[in-house]
Amino acid sequence: MTLKIHEALVLLVLIASVDAKKNVLFLVSDDMRPNINAYLGPDMPSPVHPKMHTPTLDALASRSLVLKRAYVSQALCSPSRTALLTSRRPDTSHIWQIGPYFRDVGGNFSTLPEYFKRNGYRTIGMGKIFHPGSSSGGDDPVSWTDPYFHAQDKYEDHDQLLCDAISEEREKAQPLQDQLIANNAIKTLQEVAPRAKSGKQPFFVAVGFHKPHISWNYPARFNKFYPLESLRPAPNYYAPVGMPAFAWHNFENFGRYKDVKAYNLSHIGAINFTFPPTLTLELRQAYYSCISYIDYELGRVIQELDNLGLSNNTIISFWGDHGWQLGEHSEWEKQTNFEDATHAPMMIHVPGVTDKGVVTEHLTEFVDLYPTLVEAAELPKLDTCPPNSQNISLCTEGTSMVPLMTNPTMENWKTAAFSQYPRGGDGLHGDITMGYTMRTEMYRYTEWINFKGRPVYKPMWDQVKAAELYDHAKDPEENWNRADDPSYKDVRVELSRKLKKGWRGALPYKRV
Repeated sequence: MTLKIHEALVLLVLIASVDAKKNVLFLVSDDMRPNINAYLGPDMPSPVHPKMHTPTLDALASRSLVLKRAYVSQALCSPSRTALLTSRRPDTSHIWQIGPYFRDVGGNFSTLPEYFKRNGYRTIGMGKIFHPGSSSGGDDPVSWTDPYFHAQDKYEDHDQLLCDAISEEREKAQPLQDQLIANNAIKTLQEVAPRAKSGKQPFFVAVGFHKPHISWNYPARFNKFYPLESLRPAPNYYAPVGMPAFAWHNFENFGRYKDVKAYNLSHIGAINFTFPPTLTLELRQAYYSCISYIDYELGRVIQELDNLGLSNNTIISFWGDHGWQLGEHSEWEKQTNFEDATHAPMMIHVPGVTDKGVVTEHLTEFVDLYPTLVEAAELPKLDTCPPNSQNISLCTEGTSMVPLMTNPTMENWKTAAFSQYPRGGDGLHGDITMGYTMRTEMYRYTEWINFKGRPVYKPMWDQVKAAELYDHAKDPEENWNRADDPSYKDVRVELSRKLKKGWRGALPYKRV
């Protein structure tokens, strides 16, 4: 009875007049795995981690729906962001690499900010929302009502260091890129506030921070939270037993930085390569410090929202575009199908609905955010895309997560989350190997198969090159591939069947 009363109250909160449309503050961080306190426990990327200093995200999580197990469509910036911002998965958008533009190779899909723009919102973007450059036709101009804002990273351009702790003196002389983006976000909120508060025009302000993407330049003061002596290397600083070579990402680009070159290392990025112990800890320290740095910049922006009296009518969403590997499996960067690459943070604050904090362990996907924000903002809902939606501008391949805000343990929910990663090309210029991976309650299952590229765009499920099966009940770090283990034969058959059915086969039953 209590739950039904609460759900009724939530419906009343969500039913608002046109003049009281909710604003949206859309916050993004690049390459941020869920190494934040809201994910403490089994959902933290690694059992070896320091105490994280993330007061802003801790506070936001305490009044948000926290998606403990949210998964990206692909662990690479452009495919992941394209999937979230169009609610179309990579096989629909035809975006599996950085470079191609979804409107050119996939379809003229209505993006998330574009949909809000069509519904009377002032949409303003800054920093990294879409992948910049050719991947978005120059930040997808049709999505925004205002000129787009970028800030240059002058430290990366000049220092060429992987780990660069910037002194206070240097910081004052030349602010860092994400500081400039936060400054612009604050100025933007001040500008849009009067018309938003009067009900004349709601806003959708998107703020995309670049860190903790490499290179790791950040204010040196954040190092104090992560002294080297408090840090440890990943407990599984080795490739999984039985891992097929397709699963591996070569991170040899780390060798281009001056501070890594100083070690005169060979075979950087090869399977089971490990950095020297001190360098390993320095890399982890820099990454953690970048998380705290971005947490601080997020805090400045969210505080300004409160200062302007906008908090009570503004939805805040935060997400990192994919996970990141910090030596787990001896891997660095993303570009794999492992848990640490595909699992990323996501939380959504809806005033009057999630104020007391809601946590769900249900499997969710980044394509779910688009329909969620649309429903939370009381805009016309999106229909589910049909199997071929290339010529349909507006539909979703995700599921609105609004029901989880009132019933985070509901029984009727999707049973798997799907990701993928290509090897050997982009699918636009020939056939490739595609790794399709699926996370269920207990397992991660992956098949590496032949994929027919343009113009067919078809997975060849009968041409399996390799498979991976990780039992999360026994092996949460994914250290042992059990795909060829006879005792998992029946499990593999069932998981393979489910993987082939895809995301449509894992959807919850239609809600009445």
